[in-house]
Amino acid sequence: MNSGENTDSIPIDLILDILSRLPSKSIARFRCVSKLWGSMLRQPYFTKLFLTRSSARPHLLIAVEQEGEWSFFSLTQPQNYHGKSSLVVAADFHMNFFEDTRPCRCSYASGLIYFPNMLIPKKGGDEVRVICNPSTGQYAYVILPPELRLKSRTSDQFLGFDPIDKQFKILLTLFNFLNKETDHHILTLGAETVGWRKIQCPLSYILHSEKTICINGVLYYLATPINGERYDVLVCFDVRSEKFMFIRLKFMFPRSSTKLINYKGKLGVINLGYAYDGGFPLELSMWVLEDFGKEEWSKYFYTLRADNKVVKVEYDLSVVGVTALGEIVLVKTRATNPFYVFYFNPERNTLLSVKIKGFKVEQGWYVYQRIYAFVDHVEDLEFNIMKTTYAAKSTLRKGNQVGTVFNYPQPDLCTLESANKFNALCLLDDDDDDDT
Repeated sequence: MNSGENTDSIPIDLILDILSRLPSKSIARFRCVSKLWGSMLRQPYFTKLFLTRSSARPHLLIAVEQEGEWSFFSLTQPQNYHGKSSLVVAADFHMNFFEDTRPCRCSYASGLIYFPNMLIPKKGGDEVRVICNPSTGQYAYVILPPELRLKSRTSDQFLGFDPIDKQFKILLTLFNFLNKETDHHILTLGAETVGWRKIQCPLSYILHSEKTICINGVLYYLATPINGERYDVLVCFDVRSEKFMFIRLKFMFPRSSTKLINYKGKLGVINLGYAYDGGFPLELSMWVLEDFGKEEWSKYFYTLRADNKVVKVEYDLSVVGVTALGEIVLVKTRATNPFYVFYFNPERNTLLSVKIKGFKVEQGWYVYQRIYAFVDHVEDLEFNIMKTTYAAKSTLRKGNQVGTVFNYPQPDLCTLESANKFNALCLLDDDDDDDT
């Protein structure tokens, strides 16, 4: 089909239905076919249709941090593999960018990733927060106001999503060591009035780590109150109402190897243990919050045995989550060759090892590397964390990334910039067509 000239012979609805079944990277290419196709594939009807199709084929999203460079891959989560103990799956590369040589943390919510301590050199040394849609290659910068920049070095920040109002929010928790109090600030992305707002919390605490998870509009993380008593709490922050709730824990979780998970819509806490040699069999301990009001937990123990003796494990696995089907997912903590992902089904007591093809990153003991993975990732063409009615300010080129940069007003409160490589590529293609 040449620039949409023959679309009259094929119903538009049929074209959109076919294209909605393709990955986001293919949609990016088709948007550049012509102005007609670019407009057609940006219609709300198509983006909603694409999201519906994508929700039916969830992916495992893998992010590799390697000496300041981030690379994003995804692979289809296996289904209907009963009777098999191993599979080979191809990884789909999405994007990479190089911004900071320091180790960075990240927070995931509803398809977006937030980097709370990434340093952008062009910002004059300020710690610039970055929000990224790895499926489309879009990202935005967030700059803290002056009064929070220095304090933010002792803060933690998390990305949350409100599924009712379809809003993303950033929660900043700042512990003051002088008065032993915890301050909280919130930023609503895509709001008409942009700025950080201070919110109240009835309890001061110190976080265990940056581990958090957002489930059905509630952010969960573990903390220790600053009140002289020795017990831990589960902090529950409702993203929509911006209210805090706390559950006093009657038992202690191992902090270093504990992972918060979404277990069939409920909060779960899971811990991984190895055999004496650091390999199989693995021991999984899982606690599930069955009733929030009654603070009732269920506890489960599982033993994972590998039928495939080719797979070598040596203290190098991490639990990354649980799929909607209830399968516990584990990945290697380093980008080995070959790279493996494991799916454990507690109901069937089966362990599936998946060998990943196309996972190409530099390897070696000398390379600093961290692996992050997120289950049930759904590709979304939308990036509605900003108001796109603002005019483009400039064009950003970074390696193979090309994008249009947008600025928010009120830079004294919060500055966001958006880079959209899809739109810029289409604009460049259209300009080339006009020249010819």
